[in-house]
Amino acid sequence: MGGQLGFDFVTPRLVKVTPSRLATWRDCRRRYRLVYLDRPSPPRGGAWAHNTLGAVVHLALRTLFSEPAARRSPDLAAALVDRHWTGEGFRDAAQERLHRERARGWVAAYAADLEPGADPLGVEHWVSVSTGRIVAEGRVDRIDGRAGEAVIVDYKTGRRALTGADARDSEALALYAVATGRTMRRPCTRVELHHLPTGEIASHEHDAESLRHHVERAEITAAELADAADALEDGGDPEALFPPSTSPGCSTCEVRRHCPEGRAAAPELASWALLS
Repeated sequence: MGGQLGFDFVTPRLVKVTPSRLATWRDCRRRYRLVYLDRPSPPRGGAWAHNTLGAVVHLALRTLFSEPAARRSPDLAAALVDRHWTGEGFRDAAQERLHRERARGWVAAYAADLEPGADPLGVEHWVSVSTGRIVAEGRVDRIDGRAGEAVIVDYKTGRRALTGADARDSEALALYAVATGRTMRRPCTRVELHHLPTGEIASHEHDAESLRHHVERAEITAAELADAADALEDGGDPEALFPPSTSPGCSTCEVRRHCPEGRAAAPELASWALLS
């Protein structure tokens, strides 16, 4: 029909992205290529103890919320850490025991503060939204329902305390809020970072303008990474299209073994170096 009217209509291409994919592109384009585009995917580094710790806490809380509300006790929460525990990345058995006990204490204290009888709308719930230029998707740790609205909850176990600015500036949380509001058909503007080590909650209440800002930034980044991937597929120079960006973060990059610039920029750290 378009040709008969003298117009050529081109449907914009939708680029599928996750917050992690967007962040990796901005952090280092070489890492993006190695992780997301190269096939076969190159071997990556070993496990990091702080990532192991975070994964265990997330698994314990996911399992906790699969239980009836009346059973979500501090004792059960601590026992779920034991059920899911793995010692990958820790220096030795003594260090592993120390952080296992810390994790038990974190989730037990968290369970003790839960609102009695409250059931989340979703736990590790996959959300997705099309903006017309991108399909943004990802897995939300927890979606709470409060006063008819959906609230995004993200668990954190890092050693740094968090602030409202961290919640405000998180692109992942903003995109999750947009996707959740669209799919669950209820307002979703509040995002929260629950820091297990301190028990503190860092939160932010978005408005339409701040959510739009995050979406537009994601769309710009998605167009960049899609254009670079197309150019690579058309025979473009991978080193020119995906140059490295060196920083202290190169110490913990999972593909540093494939990046001479990264190895020269920052020393390799022990797998337990980022534990608190």
